[in-house]
Amino acid sequence: MTLAVSVVVRYRKAVTYGIHAVLAALETAGVEHELLLGTTPEETAAHITSAAGDRVLVLWSFYSPDAEAMAAELALVRSLSGGRGLHIAGGVHATAEPQQVLDAGWDLAAIGEGESTIISLAGALQRDEPLTGVPGLAVRDSDGVALRTRPAPQLPLDAYPSFVGRNGPIEITRGCRYTCRFCQTPFMFGGQFRHRSVASVREHVRGMVERGLRDVRFITPTSLSYGSPGPGPDLDAVEELLAGVKEELPPRGRVFFGSFPSEVRPEHVTPEAMRLLKKYVANDNLIIGAQSGSDRVLAASGRGHGTSPVRDAVRIAAEHGFRPNVDFIFGMPGESEEDQRASLKLAADLAEMGARIHTHTFMPLPGTPWRDAEPAFIPLETMRELDRLAQRGDAYGHWRKQAEHSARLAETAKAYPRRTRRRRTS
Repeated sequence: MTLAVSVVVRYRKAVTYGIHAVLAALETAGVEHELLLGTTPEETAAHITSAAGDRVLVLWSFYSPDAEAMAAELALVRSLSGGRGLHIAGGVHATAEPQQVLDAGWDLAAIGEGESTIISLAGALQRDEPLTGVPGLAVRDSDGVALRTRPAPQLPLDAYPSFVGRNGPIEITRGCRYTCRFCQTPFMFGGQFRHRSVASVREHVRGMVERGLRDVRFITPTSLSYGSPGPGPDLDAVEELLAGVKEELPPRGRVFFGSFPSEVRPEHVTPEAMRLLKKYVANDNLIIGAQSGSDRVLAASGRGHGTSPVRDAVRIAAEHGFRPNVDFIFGMPGESEEDQRASLKLAADLAEMGARIHTHTFMPLPGTPWRDAEPAFIPLETMRELDRLAQRGDAYGHWRKQAEHSARLAETAKAYPRRTRRRRTS
């Protein structure tokens, strides 16, 4: 007997990219299901209660700073829906901290890339099969310990679309060879690039144009790495991508590349690369990752570049008509007051060159090498200087809110010491 499955999504704008990819996998795999999107906890609970399926699967996805707030939402949704539904958390936080996620109230944690997991999970629910046979899950044993099933495969990006019949940027690269010690991306998706083919990207764009859309954006950890297996850009591959997208767009269609939600590494900003972008893109700004004005801190964090390429990148980008938006992270582990002064000096210099500074506070993110690292103290004078930059319009960001997240994440890391890998169920 086949059971009917309803899929309810706690649908939040902050995490639509990953949700769209998972739903696209379900749809393209032909898995029969009812789909309901809850944009508030109350609406999510109402969907769970009214769902027609014999089994109700409730999808949650969130970043580590939101984990505590989402756990409170989960408790509310469970209360309002009478306990119905099988709740699964996915994304980078669930991948890194499955035990914490299960302890917070979710029934399952999805570990790694979710496309094949959601297809197998929905199928298992339809056939009333044990969930221990589903890849990429953490399930609770009789003692409450998170047990992992076999790993979900890391497939070529062309295996599944970024979205089907929905809006959003197109994911063109997954994984990252730049294993920065503060970043979750390479530790969830792997330390090598996997690029979506130009043919697949063009297919996405054709679908968008059919729905009346004319602006195209991309998701990638490093834009100018598209098509390249290694550290150096492959500008021929980048041009093939951008030219192909332009061919699919109507005359007034626009391509945004190297702006949100993607960035450019500073050493990739060359006159040749900027001339190429000017030929195709509509954005007048570039997001450039600097992260620190201290060569010592950059080396310790594994960034793979020093401060000189950052200055060069801002100068070259500005000379070619782009306004650089430069990311800085304050409070990285081991950062001294001297390092912070160097970052403030570089930030001020870059602002004089026409850049805007995007300020962040270091957060010890689960799954990263610096998950257990102690954030550096940020003295009052550093805070005041960041405020002065912001008041002049030269800086922006949510670094104060991130400082609150950082303190919470540090406490959580102490409550959940790094574990050796748990045994698998199969």
